Amino acid sequence: MAWVLLVLAGLLEVGWSIGMKYTDGFTRLVPSVLTGAGIVTSMLLLSYAARSLPIGTAYGVWVGIGAAGAAVLGMAVLGEPVTAARIFFVALLLVAVIGLKATSGH
Repeated sequence: MAWVLLVLAGLLEVGWSIGMKYTDGFTRLVPSVLTGAGIVTSMLLLSYAARSLPIGTAYGVWVGIGAAGAAVLGMAVLGEPVTAARIFFVALLLVAVIGLKATSGH
């Protein structure tokens, strides 16, 4: 169950990081409220997952999912540059996340 919570927390991190783009510096109410709710919920789920997972693993996976997801959505939705180097480094992030999961002992 901890892994499910952690993946959900990571996906919410992707959501709130992309959401910040739409808050216009937290001057737009609805995007700001949704982004804030995503931040809080993501952190809560991370803290629940960290009850039974090593914090280094939990935090690393959470950050990796968030960073990779934000980069992919940035390229796919927000028109950010799609280069071979960016794709390579996103793939490295995903390899690191899988490696942390595989070596966590859980």
